[in-house]
Amino acid sequence: MYDKGAARGVYIHWSSCFAEFWLVLECTMAKNNSLHPNSNGETDDSPNMLVYRKMEDVIARMQDEKNGIPIRTVKSFLSKIPSVFSGSDIVQWLLKNLCIEDQVEALHLGTLMAAHGYFFPISDHVLTLKDDGTFYRFQTPYFWPSNCWEPENTDYAVYLCKRTMQNKARLELADYEAESLARLQRAFARKWEFIFMQAEAQAKVDKKRDKIERKILDSQERAFWDVHRPVPGCVNTTEVDIKKSSRMKNPQKTRKSVYGLQNDIRSHSPTHTPAPEAKQPTEEELQEQIKFWQAQLDRHRLKMSKVAESLLSYTEQYSDYDPFLCTPDPSNPWISDDTTFWEMEASKEPGQTRVRRWGFGINEVLKDPVGREQFLKFLESEFSSENLRFWLAVQELKKRPIREVPTRVQEIWEEFLASGAPSAINVDSKSYDKTTQNIKDPGRYAFQDAQEHIYKLMKSDSYSRFIRSSAYQELLQAKKKKSKNLF
Repeated sequence: MYDKGAARGVYIHWSSCFAEFWLVLECTMAKNNSLHPNSNGETDDSPNMLVYRKMEDVIARMQDEKNGIPIRTVKSFLSKIPSVFSGSDIVQWLLKNLCIEDQVEALHLGTLMAAHGYFFPISDHVLTLKDDGTFYRFQTPYFWPSNCWEPENTDYAVYLCKRTMQNKARLELADYEAESLARLQRAFARKWEFIFMQAEAQAKVDKKRDKIERKILDSQERAFWDVHRPVPGCVNTTEVDIKKSSRMKNPQKTRKSVYGLQNDIRSHSPTHTPAPEAKQPTEEELQEQIKFWQAQLDRHRLKMSKVAESLLSYTEQYSDYDPFLCTPDPSNPWISDDTTFWEMEASKEPGQTRVRRWGFGINEVLKDPVGREQFLKFLESEFSSENLRFWLAVQELKKRPIREVPTRVQEIWEEFLASGAPSAINVDSKSYDKTTQNIKDPGRYAFQDAQEHIYKLMKSDSYSRFIRSSAYQELLQAKKKKSKNLF
């Protein structure tokens, strides 16, 4: 006899089972759609993918059964910790199997690999490597960053919600995770019921797994989210450089080189792969590139330590002349009642700090009108003032109106460079020939080469003699005595 009540009970039972199956299937499909490697992500020759390949090669060697890191199950008081190894094991393996001699370098390399999630500490959200007995575990290849994961916030919400349903001490939410869960719950308030159902379905599936397998998968999933939703203050290794991404999407677009080459210098990087349809460089372009590299080899380079030392020395030398750091002497008459500055300017007598500044370099002498005057007097006393007078004449030429330039160029030539000139200067043949060509089309910079040569001569000879001369020393000592008498 047909029992309607029993049939109804069977129908309800199968309906509930089918609903649960459909919910799990829908949850799995949603997870596969969202937590699935992005097929439109990194290309095989992208900078990130090249780094991932290198790290994964090292990880594969670490997991080798013979020469890899020994993976063991550690017995604790009431439980077992499966498939783990210590941080010191990683450091020692890196030192032994890679070309690394420094333990700090090995620790740094291991920390970079841990930050990308290839292995992780089983009891800490901060993905770093410690050279001690801390236990680590390898990440499953499914969660490797080379799969181009782009998990959404809804996936993270499902994961955090699932963690709250499992009454395990190791699955308790950290403070920042609890804050993230509350924030996501407010953001997805309208669809939170669906998120909760997905989390509940995933939790039921996890309960059916073996205990050891579940423990390993839980830790690997936690490490995955520690990479993509890191602890506040930690580096997010999944962020994509916008500039690199733009270059990868537009391989045909090249940047104009500041050195005059059609192809940018970065296009010659070993990791750069030109587009298949890219135009092959012509012979002229290759010749330009050869000239560029030769010029780069001939460039004078300084170590950063030397540059920093030079900058520090320059700053210390000129600190006494910075009114923001030291009180100026004499004081500014516009903000004080002292008129010493105006009196010194009227008498054209340089102060002690002004005279001392001339000793810093020839530039300080040449840019100071009083310094030029004293320098010229010294050279006239030695009958060698023609170099300085030529340099000053060329400087004055650059400020002349354009209509007066040709006449003034001819006057300078006849006075300093022409055969039988009254104040002939000594320049090298190269500068003389270049100047001879320039005056055929006279301009403000016709004597540029000769002026630079004369400047070097004065810097190496005349200026050194001026600083060592009794005239400069007497001027400096006189100012010191005068400043002492003021007190």
